[in-house]
Amino acid sequence: MSDRVASAASPADVIVRLPELVNGNAAVLRRGRYLNTEMMIEIGATPYHLTIVQGRIDGLSPGPLLMRSWSFAIRGGDDAWRQFWAPRPAPGYHDLFALTKFGQFRIEGDFRPLMTNLLYFKAVLEAPRTLAANISQ
Repeated sequence: MSDRVASAASPADVIVRLPELVNGNAAVLRRGRYLNTEMMIEIGATPYHLTIVQGRIDGLSPGPLLMRSWSFAIRGGDDAWRQFWAPRPAPGYHDLFALTKFGQFRIEGDFRPLMTNLLYFKAVLEAPRTLAANISQ
């Protein structure tokens, strides 16, 4: 399998592993140690609500969750997430803001927690690439 192609696992299967990938990574936890927020990641039509407490993903709930609040949301289609989580994403699929610029992702809500902890969120959202890298080896 090419290292630019995402694994056969669906983005829904991948995101449920996000808490274990983040909470088991001391470097990521150190970056987010002062962060407490709630965010939403939307994959296709399914929203996933994340509760982050001191950098740890304390809760991940698939939606739709009516009246559930969040600070900010990152929304994208299945294919965009699949390509973003490839071990070596193609140009334009390698970064949150590149995907936003090309219309594949939308970022909504309060940008303060995202921008204040940008390196943390980039590390969190790139964590599933290790899963695809392990499969393609």
